[in-house]
Amino acid sequence: MNNAAVTVRDLEKRFDGFIAVNRISFEVTKGEIFGFLGPNGAGKSTTIRMLCGILKPSSGTGTVAGFDVRSEPEKIKANIGYMSQKFSLYEDLTVEENIDFYSGIYRIAPEKKQERKEWVISMAGLKEHRHSLTGILSGGWKQRLALGCAIVHEPPIIFLDEPTSGVDPISRRQFWDLIYELAGKGVTVFVTTHYMDEAEYCDRIALIYRGELIAIGSPEELKTKFMQEDVLNVLCDRPQDAMSEIEKVQGVKEVALFGKGLHVVAADAESVIQPIRGVLGSRGYAVERVEKIVPSLEDVFVSLIEARDRAGQPEAEVQR
Repeated sequence: MNNAAVTVRDLEKRFDGFIAVNRISFEVTKGEIFGFLGPNGAGKSTTIRMLCGILKPSSGTGTVAGFDVRSEPEKIKANIGYMSQKFSLYEDLTVEENIDFYSGIYRIAPEKKQERKEWVISMAGLKEHRHSLTGILSGGWKQRLALGCAIVHEPPIIFLDEPTSGVDPISRRQFWDLIYELAGKGVTVFVTTHYMDEAEYCDRIALIYRGELIAIGSPEELKTKFMQEDVLNVLCDRPQDAMSEIEKVQGVKEVALFGKGLHVVAADAESVIQPIRGVLGSRGYAVERVEKIVPSLEDVFVSLIEARDRAGQPEAEVQR
């Protein structure tokens, strides 16, 4: 029995000579929360639009819910939920009217429409606002309503394209609680994001950069398998100025601002801790901490991107 919800083989999309998505391959298992992580312009949205039957691939193959992305886009659309970062809601309609509209789009049986509407309203926490215009809702409520409209027809797979962009942290956390709940019921969730902390919530993550898939695995695998170097956390005053001093230390490969401090990448942490303390101390910096830490996904991603750039990837800007 095939347990794949999504399969992609050498999928490519070109726009007038620009390669937006460059021969990527991966598989998503049924019931999995699969994260597609990358900076703006990396090819995330282009990929998701091909998988949703909105864009036709230039080459390569793929299936979604068992349907071919090239020859069966309409069947794919009927069997997935899709939520874009703009939420795709009609702001001049009420909450109920938006749900009714999407119920019609997805051709929900008349006897089920009321039941599904009540489920969406309850899930989104909008019982007190069912007759309110959607345009006056907060970002978090719009987000949950958009999710409800995208899954009102109970699809087996949902695609979420930057779903928490511009939403406050509490609403983001509540949204992810809903995602976990759906995945627990067997729904496959394919989510694009550029928030590194959100990627930690996924079962597996694919990192995409300049249209290419540069790594894939669980968050833990990415931090161990793909991050061979050590990472140190350095807390000192004037961290931005301190970067240039630390970069001169032998054995240091990369230095980046991280919160109020610095993350330093080195082949061997133990060999650079004292030299870093020494050079900062001699230049008059007050050093609070220099310690080896478990790398974050951001460390992994930056390291992989810089390695890819050093390998001589084309400098041309890739369209999203």
